[in-house]
Parts: sequence; structure tokens; C-alpha cells
Amino acid sequence: MVPAALGLIGTRIDRVRLRRRPVAEGTGGRAGGNRYAALVARRPRAFLAAGLALLAVCAVPMLSLRLGHVDASADRPGSSTRTAYDWIAAADGPGLGKGANGPVVTVVDLSGARAPADRIAADVTEALTATHGIAAFTPVRPSPDGRILVTTLTPATGPQDAATGTLLDTLSGRTLPKALHDTGARAFLTGTVAAQADFRATIGERLPLVVGIVLVLAFLLLLAVFRSLVIPLKAVVLNLLTTAASYGVLVAVFQWGWGDALLGLSEPVPIESYVPMMMFAIVFGLSMDYEIFLLSRIAEAWHRTGDNRLAVGEGLSATARVISAAAFIMTAVFLSFTASPTVVVKMLALGLAISVIVDATVVRLVLVPAAMFLMGRANWWIPRRLDRVLPHLSV
Repeated sequence: MVPAALGLIGTRIDRVRLRRRPVAEGTGGRAGGNRYAALVARRPRAFLAAGLALLAVCAVPMLSLRLGHVDASADRPGSSTRTAYDWIAAADGPGLGKGANGPVVTVVDLSGARAPADRIAADVTEALTATHGIAAFTPVRPSPDGRILVTTLTPATGPQDAATGTLLDTLSGRTLPKALHDTGARAFLTGTVAAQADFRATIGERLPLVVGIVLVLAFLLLLAVFRSLVIPLKAVVLNLLTTAASYGVLVAVFQWGWGDALLGLSEPVPIESYVPMMMFAIVFGLSMDYEIFLLSRIAEAWHRTGDNRLAVGEGLSATARVISAAAFIMTAVFLSFTASPTVVVKMLALGLAISVIVDATVVRLVLVPAAMFLMGRANWWIPRRLDRVLPHLSV
């Protein structure tokens, strides 16, 4: 539809001009890009060091990353969910308090038990009583058919608190296995909070695998397209730096609470467990767009001139404005979603906006050209044997 519409409109599309005078090739619009490329070429080490320092500072909070689930305590004050949560959390009595918003059901399977059910129930009761972090629990009762024992725990802390996750780990890892030792019975935890903990653990285990597979495939693709070992390796490393920096900003804003007032949050929250994986998948696609757009222009100039310095400068000056404009458009779109009352939507929106703007400015327009200026002809090195076996792909 786009080419058909352009064909119908024809030259009339230029009736409303954005510029008062036409801009000749190599001047005006290119002049700023040429000056910037020349500046980076003169001081590549300074630009590289400054860009890496900025990403490192942004990435530091990532060391404190805590995956979790944002509960109703972070909802907008006055909303139905927040009001109900606060009333339950403020109430006194058995099965009430903060933990009542996320009760945990403990089920003991007696199908293989070698001890009487009443003895097992007594051992479980004793173990739960001695466990720190449990506000209350119902009596350990058998089911009508006698196949299981059931009790409902009320944690002393809210569903999104780190202490609640620690309690679940303690129950499943030490408390219940120790209480059921040599009885043949097995214990399981269920309920919303327990299910979220399992999901969080699975995401945490699989995230490095997902990132690794994507980066390896991207490396192989860039290797075949640009016939270079250095360029795809640099792309992988810089993409990891972008990801780390964006995760760090999320931790500082949401987990440390630096952006509470600005984003309308009532309290610090953990990072929703699936947000980092979704962010990486979306941002990686956008960043590879910018990478291919920049590198393909640089590669064209390199194959035409054989001069790395000239090729990098020409590619940067020709694409810098387009990459910046595209990135600011995407950033504006993502930031518009921070107005949502849903905390997870705010989290995704801010994370994607930071990732795009950092990748398109600090990485593509600073680190990539600075590194390529420094490495010179080594950018285009590839072993002859590897070059012969790789498929020939063209952007």
C-alpha cells in the first residue's frame, strides 16, 4: 500500500517542504554528520572510554536485580484492588495481615507414607511452628479419603516481598523435607505465590539460555553477511552492554525506588519476572536494525575504497541522523505507555525506551564507530578457510 500510495501522489508529495532550500549531497544535512564523524575519528579512545563508562554506571544496579511479581500493593491508591489489599493487610487476626494477600497451601502426599498420618501431621505442625516468617497456619488436617494432609500458611510478609520468597525456599528446601524425613511422604506448595515463585525460577534459569542462543545466531548471521570475525563479536558484546545498562536502570527506578514520584508509584517493587526476557527480545530486534543499517553503509564504502577510516566516517555521517530520528520516535512511543496505571506496563515502557535510546546513541553512534576507527583494517579480517565455507549473503 505504501508504494501504491506514493505512486498515486507522485511529485505532489513535495508540495509541503520541510526545508526552505534543497540540501546538496555532502552539505547541509550531511555536514553535521561529517563533522561528528571527523570528531570521533580524531579522538576514538576518548569516545570509546566515555561510552563504556556511561554504560558501566547504568549497569551497576543490575547486580541487585531481584525478579518477582508486582502485587496489588503497588496499584494506584484508591483503586479497588489496592483498597482491598490494604484492608486485608491492616486487619488483625488469624489468617489476616500482609501475608493473607498471598496464602500458601501446603499439601503432604501420603500415598507412599510408611508412618501414621497423625504422626506426620504432628511433625509438620512442629516444623511449621518453628519456621521463621510464618504468621499463622491452619491445623494440618487429612482429606476425607486420607490420601493427603493440607494446611494453609499465612506468611508474615506480602506476596512481592523478598522475605516471602525466602520463606518458600526454606519450606521446600529444608523445613518440610526435614519434617518428612524417613516417612515416605512428600510435601508440595501451591497457591498463587508458590506458582509465581516456580515461574520466576524457570525464567531465571532459561534467560541466559535464551540470550545465548539469540547472540550466537546473530553472530553467525553477521559473520556471513560482513565476512568478518571482529564485527559480529563487537556487535554481541555491545548488545550485552546495552542489555545490562537497561536492566540496571530498571532496578534503580523500580526496585530502588528512584522513580517513584515521577512514575506515580507508591513503593519500590521487584522486577516482574518476564520483563527482562521480553525486553531483550524486543530491543535486540530493534538494535540489529540499527546495526545492519550502519554497518551495511560502512561495508559498502569499505569494499569501494579499501580505506577503513574513510568507510567508517562515510557510513556514520550518512546514517547518524536517520538512526537518531528512528530511535527518538520509538522512545517517544514507549515513553507514552508510562502513563498507564499498570506497574508492569510502566516497567516495560521505560525499559524499552531506555534500551532504544542508549543503543541508538551511545552504542551505534559512539561505541561502534570509535571501536572501528581504533581497530582499522582488523575490522574486516576473516580466516580464508572460514571465508570459503560461509554462505554468501547480501544485505
